[in-house]
Amino acid sequence: MSESAARTSMLATAGLTAVTAVWGSTFFLIKDVVGRMPVADFLAVRFVVAALAMLLLFHRALLRLPRRQWLQGLALGALYGISQLLQTSGQVYVSASVSGFVTGMYVVFTPLLATLLLRQRLPPVTWIAVLLALGGLGLLALHGFEVSPGVWLTLIAAALYALHIVGLGQWSRPGQAFAISTVQMLAIAAVCLLATLPHGPTLPPDRSVWIATLYMALAAGAGAMLMQTWAQAHMSATRAAIVMTLEPVFAAAFAVAFGSDQLGWRMLIGGALVLAAMYLVELAPRRAGMPAEAIHHEV
Repeated sequence: MSESAARTSMLATAGLTAVTAVWGSTFFLIKDVVGRMPVADFLAVRFVVAALAMLLLFHRALLRLPRRQWLQGLALGALYGISQLLQTSGQVYVSASVSGFVTGMYVVFTPLLATLLLRQRLPPVTWIAVLLALGGLGLLALHGFEVSPGVWLTLIAAALYALHIVGLGQWSRPGQAFAISTVQMLAIAAVCLLATLPHGPTLPPDRSVWIATLYMALAAGAGAMLMQTWAQAHMSATRAAIVMTLEPVFAAAFAVAFGSDQLGWRMLIGGALVLAAMYLVELAPRRAGMPAEAIHHEV
């Protein structure tokens, strides 16, 4: 691997890790917000704000984006928007821990979809990493399991997230990351707005909900989409899914930091398993001297 390619790949991993940290910080915020306003209305306001911010910044890049990339971005955004509606609606019926575990199933769905749709050959180390990540997610997030409509909604959302990861890995290009991210955000906002019909979205009821919504719109929405789209232009879908299993690790860390949870053996062992999975797919091939192209296509 050339020094430049290695540096870019490490930056992509660091960027995607930062995204998972931001997502992890939103768990306790979302639970409070959806208790005070309807799910679709919250998501519509959140993603409309994110879309407007991205339009303001990247409207010129949109004008240069080819029609094919527009269609790809719209398809990816629609997938993500539906996933958000299903996952957030599922949280109404199940606990946050069950929701976190079921959502994390995208780490299993992603390599399966990549194998089926793209005919990618995945080495045994990837499947070992998937099993480690799945075990870590279970220890971090699962404290009892109930079969309810919320579980099925969240499971479907996880499958759609995986499809989004696979599609983004195929279609994202470094030079078009800002434009494709903006198109995706426009599609997400449109899907969430449609879900509020016929009355349209209601606005957050007070200042605290507005602050939480703006944070999730700009940091966990626009900023995260930009970074994910750029990062996935430099790594395969399966590697991205494994890195993103750090989300519940960060969620647990924020819960401990803000005093809503206590540090226990489940958190320590679960986090260690997720980090071990990330090491297998991200660091081990580099130490073995595998070239960048092989890493991108095989893992």
